[in-house]
Amino acid sequence: MTDTILRATRDGAVALLELNRPRAKNALNEELLAALNEELAAIRHDDSVRAVVLSGAEGIFCAGADITAFDKLRSESLLGERKSAGGTIWTDLATFSKPVIAAVEGLALGGGCELALACDIVVAGRSAKFGVPEVKLGVIPGGGGTQRLIQAVGKSKALAMLLTGDFISAAKAETAGIVAEVTDDGESVAIALAMAQRIAKNSPLAVALAKDAALRALEISLSQGLEHEKRNFHIALNSSDCHEGQAAFLEKRTPHFTGR
Repeated sequence: MTDTILRATRDGAVALLELNRPRAKNALNEELLAALNEELAAIRHDDSVRAVVLSGAEGIFCAGADITAFDKLRSESLLGERKSAGGTIWTDLATFSKPVIAAVEGLALGGGCELALACDIVVAGRSAKFGVPEVKLGVIPGGGGTQRLIQAVGKSKALAMLLTGDFISAAKAETAGIVAEVTDDGESVAIALAMAQRIAKNSPLAVALAKDAALRALEISLSQGLEHEKRNFHIALNSSDCHEGQAAFLEKRTPHFTGR
């Protein structure tokens, strides 16, 4: 288990995925990205998993992409999946039906910051640093960083980060909207896991529909978003989970949700 490039464990209905390349500060290489993609694909179809926590080994979330992969990336088609850069992992993670919480300690830089941005919720240790320093290497983010950062923090703050390559603290990242909660150092995984467990107790169908409706707001107009929300509301309202939730409330008991 200690040699596994991606450690995958379970805590009840929560899957914990830990990036495990500590000597490389958990930098994203092709092997690690492929392992993450494969694990997420398995979780997507596993009804026993209701939430995911993503972290990094030995106090570092992810220091970015493996710079040695740049030469290989140059040889890959722009229109292809670019396996060296993770293929479809960025889209797959951002559109994942189950909630994904990033537990960030230490560094979340470049591809690591993009990885956190692609998750639904970010919990960070107090000393964590976030940044997109690609311009310092003569390149720009390629995993959605320019798009998701500006959605998360707005034009001015996003461009300040993108064009200077400067890092920001967890406190500033929380104020800017990247981070949902700042914890004591070393506690982000425990806090993220506790949050994931609270999510996992809710109706998995309602959680998926709420996430879907909320994320659509980033892509469509308000009127379209309201229509999409109405559609998802009626799906949830007529579900078995809603009937169970209503009955459990009236009977003053804990609901047993099945995701249907």
